[in-house]
Amino acid sequence: MRSLILLATVAIILEGACDISIERVENSSDTYTLVLKHDSACEILMDHNTSHISLVAKAHDSIDISKESSSDTSSKNAMVEKVIALAKSKLGDPYEPAKAGPDSFDCSGFVYYVYTQNGINIPRTSRTQSESGTKLSRSEIKRGDMLFFDTHERKHINHSGIYLGEGKFIHASSGKAYSVTVSDLDKGFYKEKFRWGVRKIAK
Repeated sequence: MRSLILLATVAIILEGACDISIERVENSSDTYTLVLKHDSACEILMDHNTSHISLVAKAHDSIDISKESSSDTSSKNAMVEKVIALAKSKLGDPYEPAKAGPDSFDCSGFVYYVYTQNGINIPRTSRTQSESGTKLSRSEIKRGDMLFFDTHERKHINHSGIYLGEGKFIHASSGKAYSVTVSDLDKGFYKEKFRWGVRKIAK
């Protein structure tokens, strides 16, 4: 009976042409696990705050600035500023699970939108974004880098944002702001939740 209730209460949001089905339910004395089957061209998002499960199309190939051979520092700095400018233009836009813009976002959808709109290829989910490059410590991150957090302290990444410099970052928050907002990295809630950064624009 509990498994039936679980199936009835899980919200599955389909994006685009992705197909998903529940293959089976595995259960133990205190845990129920949904085994989902879906297209290989899609990936699953899980919003831990709202318990929404979403299926979205994987990113198409685009330019990865971090792999370009150009040594033109000014053009790279200009790209960082373009990324920051677009991110700031979305301040106040609402948080919405499984959305990647242009007018509402979940956390990874916001980062995905800002980067891909500037021709920089990154994955769609926070976890896969966090695995898309070399991990940077707090002392190594620079303006324009992606930041990753474990806000529930479950030993896996579930939140992402973009570093603005001077201890600030911009992100789509599902917290009190429930919108794109700027938060402190070095004090308050996010200080202990930060895990690492990833750079996609070579400095």
